[in-house]
Amino acid sequence: MTITSTRSDQLRYSGHPVFNDRKLKLGTFSTNLSGGCAISTIDGVLEADWAQTSELGRLGDEMEFEALVPVGRWRGFGGATNFNGAGFESFTWAAGQAAQTERAGIFSTTHVPTIHPVMAAKQATTIDHISGGRFALNIVTGWNKPEIEMFGAPILPHDERYAVAQEWVDIIRNLWTSDDPYSFEGKYFRVQDATLLPRPVQDPHPVLMNAGGSAAGRDFGARNCDVVFVSTDLGQQSPDGLRDKVREFKRLAREEYGRELQVWANAYVVQGDTEQDALSYLDYYVNQRGDWEAATNLVNSMVGSTASFDQSTLDEMKFHFIAGWAGYPVVGSNEQIVETLLAIADTGLDGMLLSWPRYVADMQRFQHEIYPLLEQADLR
Repeated sequence: MTITSTRSDQLRYSGHPVFNDRKLKLGTFSTNLSGGCAISTIDGVLEADWAQTSELGRLGDEMEFEALVPVGRWRGFGGATNFNGAGFESFTWAAGQAAQTERAGIFSTTHVPTIHPVMAAKQATTIDHISGGRFALNIVTGWNKPEIEMFGAPILPHDERYAVAQEWVDIIRNLWTSDDPYSFEGKYFRVQDATLLPRPVQDPHPVLMNAGGSAAGRDFGARNCDVVFVSTDLGQQSPDGLRDKVREFKRLAREEYGRELQVWANAYVVQGDTEQDALSYLDYYVNQRGDWEAATNLVNSMVGSTASFDQSTLDEMKFHFIAGWAGYPVVGSNEQIVETLLAIADTGLDGMLLSWPRYVADMQRFQHEIYPLLEQADLR
């Protein structure tokens, strides 16, 4: 299939922060929820108050991070922390972040079953105007059964969720780009003479993102999205593992849909004066102070059945979720962290969403000690 680069060209021309020329784009992840990405009882983990989430937005903006990405979450995971149980809804969170920042890309993460596409299109357009064209929509179909059932409907079979999402995103894209009233009658949605004014600032429409890891999810992302988000599987948390995932996703988009897209992942940063300091800190907040009950609840709800995993694999999964939402470990001294991010950039990965255990304090330290080294290394 012939490669169509029109959409990529449009995005670069539009000036959206995600589509700049930096070797490795950076962002934050889950700054809208209690705990952030660390399932730990240590002092200093993120609380769900506006002062802290606002400070994280300010820090990201000062470092010209390309993406501030919230997590869509409707209930916590129990345990001593009730991890992610308190938090801010991501559209209204994004509007607030957009109003107080100037440079960062502002994302909203929305579960398809929780909002009608006409409403989502209008809310996204509003935030695109507030931000001056820096908005991006992260589309998720929903995997946590108790959350989706809060909205009065059963969770659908896995692949059918992406069929629903396809109608949903088709409606939104048409509303963003159509000059005339738009009608649609599908299996899951019916829209009659819908209109949307004003149009988004981004022409023809805002950046779209997706984080599906299954075959259906990857196909949806390659077909529809400008940015896709990949997880780092156990045993593949290495540059070679990332490189393979990046190549495969970009190949799928290019060969099946004639599209170019960006591939991002997430990482947790553990910084110390020395490597041993960082490893001791990691051990402290995970092994000694981790909320293993909440991590167990999360893993059980995500994988469905744990019968096919041995205990050591389950423990490793929980370890990385406690450390930072099962992200890529970036652990060590300042110089080692820079070396790790350089190795990640060399895999072809376009961007990395970062999190820290003591989110505010650790991100402030990153800004003062590591960010200047990233600039010296030409990563920024």
